[in-house]
Amino acid sequence: MHAQIRIGARRDLKLQEAVLIYRDDGAAFATLHEVRAENGKTPYLGAGQPLTTGFLRMLAKGLGAVVAPEVLPENILARTPDLIVWWSRARRRVLFFGGESEEARRLDGRTYPHPALVFKIADRELFVRALQSDVRPTAGTPLKTAPYWNTDGPEGRVCLGSMQVPDEVNVDSIAGWERAYFESAFTHPTGAVRLTSHPGGFVGLWSALLDSQEPFPTKFLTDANQTLKQFVEHNMER
Repeated sequence: MHAQIRIGARRDLKLQEAVLIYRDDGAAFATLHEVRAENGKTPYLGAGQPLTTGFLRMLAKGLGAVVAPEVLPENILARTPDLIVWWSRARRRVLFFGGESEEARRLDGRTYPHPALVFKIADRELFVRALQSDVRPTAGTPLKTAPYWNTDGPEGRVCLGSMQVPDEVNVDSIAGWERAYFESAFTHPTGAVRLTSHPGGFVGLWSALLDSQEPFPTKFLTDANQTLKQFVEHNMER
């Protein structure tokens, strides 16, 4: 038995081994079987052998689930083959606004103070949360809702739209992801969760901060009801 599959170039792949997984309510066990075939007969499985870590490493590499060795800077909070999480200190940034709100468009392209933020990329999706303090968070640090349009409150998921994000997801690319987020136009609220407790709402908050030299007033951040650990682990079972 053989199959043809396109992986960058034409390759002829032959079925050589099979993995059988056995489960009960609380455990799982897997065995590796050689696929045997005789001329003109249906292929069959040979006796099972326990899986080795070497085989699993080879399989993970073939599936693209291997992270190349990287030197992690201080701002990296978590790293797995499936995600990368980092934090960014409070700073002044330019914001771009679009969409139908005339009030918001009048704020376009100006400089504002911003809170410290936590970014997560998982399966090429971007998530953003805010921090109460400009200090590197720990696993138990409560997170705040990111006070930005295009970013939902419940999960912090960003609507990427036409955002020009990097092709890679690694330590070297995180500055590009962060830059892509803030160089895109914030155009609309996402979801029903309040992005800020400012009495003037979202537009009122950023209007009050226009060209301000003061730090971002974190008293107007709303609770995300999520710790850093929960944020990192959320949706990892998808």
